[in-house]
Amino acid sequence: MNTSCLDRANLLSADFSNIKDWEARYRRVIEKGHALAPLEAHEREGDRYLIPGCVSRAWLVPSRQGKQMILRGDSEAAIVKGIIAMLVGVYSGATPDEVLTFEPEFLNQIGLTEHLSMNRRNGLSQFVKQIKLYAAVYRAKDQLGSSDSTASATNG
Repeated sequence: MNTSCLDRANLLSADFSNIKDWEARYRRVIEKGHALAPLEAHEREGDRYLIPGCVSRAWLVPSRQGKQMILRGDSEAAIVKGIIAMLVGVYSGATPDEVLTFEPEFLNQIGLTEHLSMNRRNGLSQFVKQIKLYAAVYRAKDQLGSSDSTASATNG
């Protein structure tokens, strides 16, 4: 069953709705990161998938299945990895147009952004920017009729 970014974000918000204590929410974010599938070693090498502007090294690997974007990511920091897991969980499986129009307000709704340092918020912003940049590349390829399943967008 294909669900929208909004549906997936609502499920994620519901997952956090009964957790009132910030420390417990923090642990839940880290748990989400533990469930994230690791990237291949070659995907972590070099700068091709590295997200600039993050305090901790973080990677985002895009691909396509039909019209849907498939996103995979990772980080060396547990909290960042958890945030990546949530973003990938919401945006992966969406079309480029949906990715470009859906803003990650669910992170505010669950109270995550208010508890992040300025550096972490900047890194989060860079990660979302990169997701949307890959979506823009895929949309352009769709408009040009390209069948290439990878996005090539410069980081930074």
